[in-house]
Amino acid sequence: MKIFVDADSCPRDARELALRSAEKRGIQAVFAANRPIPGISGSNAVMEICPAGENAADDRIVELAQSGDLVITRDIPLAKRLVERDIAAIDDRGRTFTRENIGELLSLRNFMVGLAENGLGIERSGSYSKKELKTFADSLDRILTKLLRRTSPG
Repeated sequence: MKIFVDADSCPRDARELALRSAEKRGIQAVFAANRPIPGISGSNAVMEICPAGENAADDRIVELAQSGDLVITRDIPLAKRLVERDIAAIDDRGRTFTRENIGELLSLRNFMVGLAENGLGIERSGSYSKKELKTFADSLDRILTKLLRRTSPG
């Protein structure tokens, strides 16, 4: 089992939490981005530098991830690709992507992108609150526990 992090857009606090969770459980954390991300270190950490270009990190994650792994991403089209392959995916705010919700989330995302392309986008907050980090931590712990139970013998 591995944790993959779509590291380009993942907040530092969430990356650090994912890294600590991987170390605590003795599993590898793979951070994919098109540039080195500061703070990615440790015996369980791998920095996967992807070529510049649209979706290069996403494609690399899809290539490497397998059923039983967990991917942390904000990218809903990437999450859809993963969910279709039975790979667990959550965002850095603790939302779990599932077969039941991914279609609606992708439609909403596409609608919002369309609004933004027409100058009608909604202003987004750039902050990452302690509440969001706590929700992410709870989801991460719950999903890792579930995945580890599924892969452990007995």
